[in-house]
Amino acid sequence: MIIAIPKEIVPQEHRVAASPQSVRRLLKQGFEVRIETGAGRAAFFSDADYKAAGAKVIGNPEALFSEADVVAKVQNPVFNPSRKKHECQLLQEGTVLIGLLQPLTALENIRQLAEKKITAFAMELMPRITRAQQMDVLSAMSSLAGYKAVLLAAAAFGRIFPMMTTAAGTLYPAKVLILGAGVAGLQAIATARRLGAVVEAFDTRPAVKEQVESLGASFVSLELHEETEAAGGYAKALSETSQQQELAQIHERAQAADVIIATALIPGRKAPVLLTAEMLKDMKPGAVIVDMAAEAGGNCSETRAGETVIFEGITLIGAVNLAATLPTDASQMYANNIMHFVRHVFPKNMMDFDLDDEIIKGTLVTHQGEIVHPKIKMLSDTRPGKGA
Repeated sequence: MIIAIPKEIVPQEHRVAASPQSVRRLLKQGFEVRIETGAGRAAFFSDADYKAAGAKVIGNPEALFSEADVVAKVQNPVFNPSRKKHECQLLQEGTVLIGLLQPLTALENIRQLAEKKITAFAMELMPRITRAQQMDVLSAMSSLAGYKAVLLAAAAFGRIFPMMTTAAGTLYPAKVLILGAGVAGLQAIATARRLGAVVEAFDTRPAVKEQVESLGASFVSLELHEETEAAGGYAKALSETSQQQELAQIHERAQAADVIIATALIPGRKAPVLLTAEMLKDMKPGAVIVDMAAEAGGNCSETRAGETVIFEGITLIGAVNLAATLPTDASQMYANNIMHFVRHVFPKNMMDFDLDDEIIKGTLVTHQGEIVHPKIKMLSDTRPGKGA
């Protein structure tokens, strides 16, 4: 089987779906790996590195895609301006596509893939089960993003994070509030603590309290009389009454915070607004907010995705694709996720796989000309496409 790794063409995407290390491991299992020229350059993997690992380097995407059995990408297929073609058009009928396909929002792409009889696996749909941990792209990327978010906040903040006692006086530690204690939030806690900040974390899920406290942060609890955790451990959308309680609690905590890292996301939905303009007006002058939910609309009402704005003296950073700003480590981790997934789906190095396997069934979006994932199919049926 031939696995093709194209160069990512989405602006500011510096990751690549294979590393020299993952190439070697795939070759040992009998796969042939082909890499587009310059695919790893932004992650500091040279064409020579890939050739040394045993991959074949291909000069243009048409040639790369034409003989591929499997195409592994980071980003969802997009229009390639240099080729004047959409990447979906470059895929050959019957090809397997693996990547972060944004199936809940990029439905037009998903329909195109189905029409072209592409077998598409969306890595963000990976089940949160023990045997899928080595393939869990979202956890890997969220961990890096949580780390980088704190560094951005520290760079933008006008004070230092740790307590420091000097002959010139004592400097007191920064107070950091983390909104959401998922993978990104937990890594943000750990990073802020390592920098010496006093950290507290807010989450509607009582189950994360132990994890938060094990990292040295205080857990801000909220007594709610409803289920707050959805399948897979993700946060669940709250009722209007519970939302008001949540906002009141966050408002109180935000007034004492020097830095807020907002990480709250609900899969397939707009990010919940947890910080309103009125709340920002009550915060300390010079405070910093890093909104990691910016691409999903933002946890702060004043967030502008990809921009840093000053609102009422508060620095608000609309963080976008933070994992891609750490391209070498992010690519290593993503490539390992992809490598483990390919080996799981094709254990015999053949174009057949077990449709009853929980991991395969959970990530498979299109197959044999149809949208087969129940949730994505339902969304597609209820949201007519262009010309419908």
